[in-house]
Amino acid sequence: MAIVYDPTYKTYTLHTERTSYQLQADRFGRLLHLYYGQRSEGCLDYLLTFADRGFSGNPYEAGDERSYSMDALPQEFPVQGTGDFRSPLLIVRDESGTFGCDLKLKGHAIRAGKYALEGLPAVYADAEADGAETLELRLENERLGMRVTLLYGVLPKLDVITRAAVLENTGEGTLRVEKLQSACLDFVGGDFDLLCFYGRHAMERQLERGPLRHGATVIGSRRGYSSHQYNPFVILADRGTTETAGRCWAMQFVYSGGFRAEAELDQYGQTRLQMGLAEEGFSYPLRPGEKLTAPEVILSYSAAGFERLSHNLHRCIRRHICRGKYRDAVRPLLLNSWEASYFNISGESLLALAGEAKELGMDLLVMDDGWFGERWDDRAGLGDWTANEKKLGCTLGELVGRVNALGLKFGIWMEPEMVNEDSALFRSHPDWALAIPGEKPVRARCQLVLDLSRREVCDYLFTSICAVLEQGNIEYLKWDLNRSIAEAFSRTADDQGRVLYDYMLGLYDLLERITARYPDLLIEGCSGGGGRFDAGMLYYCPQIWCSDNTDAIDRLTIQYGTSFGYPASTVGAHVSACPNHQTGRVTPLATRAAVAMAGTFGYELDPKKLSAEEREEIRHQTAAYHEDAPLIQDGLYYRLSDPASELCCAWAVVSESGDRCLLSAVLQNGHGYLPAIYVKPRGLTPGAFYRVRESGKRYPADALMDMGLPFPQPAAEYDCCVWHLERV
Repeated sequence: MAIVYDPTYKTYTLHTERTSYQLQADRFGRLLHLYYGQRSEGCLDYLLTFADRGFSGNPYEAGDERSYSMDALPQEFPVQGTGDFRSPLLIVRDESGTFGCDLKLKGHAIRAGKYALEGLPAVYADAEADGAETLELRLENERLGMRVTLLYGVLPKLDVITRAAVLENTGEGTLRVEKLQSACLDFVGGDFDLLCFYGRHAMERQLERGPLRHGATVIGSRRGYSSHQYNPFVILADRGTTETAGRCWAMQFVYSGGFRAEAELDQYGQTRLQMGLAEEGFSYPLRPGEKLTAPEVILSYSAAGFERLSHNLHRCIRRHICRGKYRDAVRPLLLNSWEASYFNISGESLLALAGEAKELGMDLLVMDDGWFGERWDDRAGLGDWTANEKKLGCTLGELVGRVNALGLKFGIWMEPEMVNEDSALFRSHPDWALAIPGEKPVRARCQLVLDLSRREVCDYLFTSICAVLEQGNIEYLKWDLNRSIAEAFSRTADDQGRVLYDYMLGLYDLLERITARYPDLLIEGCSGGGGRFDAGMLYYCPQIWCSDNTDAIDRLTIQYGTSFGYPASTVGAHVSACPNHQTGRVTPLATRAAVAMAGTFGYELDPKKLSAEEREEIRHQTAAYHEDAPLIQDGLYYRLSDPASELCCAWAVVSESGDRCLLSAVLQNGHGYLPAIYVKPRGLTPGAFYRVRESGKRYPADALMDMGLPFPQPAAEYDCCVWHLERV
């Protein structure tokens, strides 16, 4: 059994292959968090300590027992109003405006299989194939008439546990939820670092690691989406933890809206790590009989460093978040029209690109922005999803057919959640945009945000998207989003405190309807690149454009940070033109390909501008991708160096069986008379020998992992080297 209840000690223990998670219902009916770490047996409540701590107050039922205080005890679902002055997961007030909610355990259920969440993405797993189990804990507060069901999912083979919560108003008055977090971990001791992934547009998910100090360290997004600025994924680690040694814990939010993650070191040296919905703009009315769900958080623990932690999360996302045909199928190698043409596309130019793509060994042509309405630049047209046949020189269906006739798949770009004021849609329905009445709206990229909290708006988008997709054999959809939400005011909402949350429910429902209708459609998520790169979107879009920045050297740090929480199969990555359109940097074509091949491979350039030598090199690259794609998509990813601090950035992808390894390295800085650089792979089979395909030489795996392969003498600035290792 993955979940064990001990009625003697009232403990619930969640076991995976390597880890255990234990909580306990104490004598007053409160849920205490005892342990999350290496697999262990027995009751672990010996970790609790009790003492009179002065200004840490005591619940009434504790009587004169001053050593019992919620301000010092580790908890599973801490709430405001119990005498715990640390950051709570839940703040609620009643109709009179009174704050406070004390929850007591009233029952539990253990069942086979993994729970699902109504209207929200979540990890899925099978009881028989995956050994998954669910624990439900029912908490109640009689004064408020509130029931909270805590949900725990256990995926034993992956060392993954999930957390979610469902709030229900069982009383007669309206409750208002002012804060709702999904999960927390309370540690009774420890000396920790917090790892978060900050950034900006075109420089996302930069790793930042720092020691926890007393007080709270908070990251999150107030932008309505998960954001470029902070990713909804954090790691707590012992100070000395490395890639291959040390304890570390991950929290990953399966949600695409605003979020809050917080690590608090309290007065007694205890640490609370929590994650959930953003507080800003959230004040949710819960009427009698209504429910509110706190989105899921994925938890994982490793006693063997960040590498194992990442592998746990990668396996979970690849097989238990991503869905549909392209969960397992190799993704098509594409050519995107954006950096080749920008808005200046035509049917003739697209067919020329398609011919080049086919000749160079690619699988898919993507028609990016500029094909619809009066879309000559970014000032007009969003919302009017009808092809501009004058611009294309034919119908959309005819264009798709001509591209298919060349032997290529056809893909298309859309930005469904947005609208330009200069559009037929806005002129007909100005009230469909989120905007504060009587105020001039905030513009970003000359566009406004459609109100997806409204069913009629989502229905319009569903009808419009289907009308586009049914004009031809369109097999790929790039779903973009190019601004944040500044004004969360809906003209039809009965309460503005629910709009941001309901927006995400509308988006998820829209995506669910589209994926159900077109199960073979590959949707690539995008938000100015990586502004909505999260596990929630991956439930509908098995790959996400990693960043609008296609510079190979910048991509080293972007993809390095991304790899801590997300597998290579989800990372949209392209080879683009040089000088790079974002940075002006010039890098070798081989380096651009090596970096892009650490993701879902493609090109974003005009092949007609390439030399004969470059075209031949691309033919070799596309052939190599078609051979290596299954390994890249399903293999174990190893970070071999830190691009922020080392001269050479190296990584490897190794098959689960260990029989194949793709080892890559890029020289980030060139200097005269460089010292020898050795690239050391990991994940090879100890005691085995490997042949390097490029040289034909055989090497012992143990020596390779201990000392590495020498990086050849650089032939150019930002040179790279790629080795294919095969076990013999």
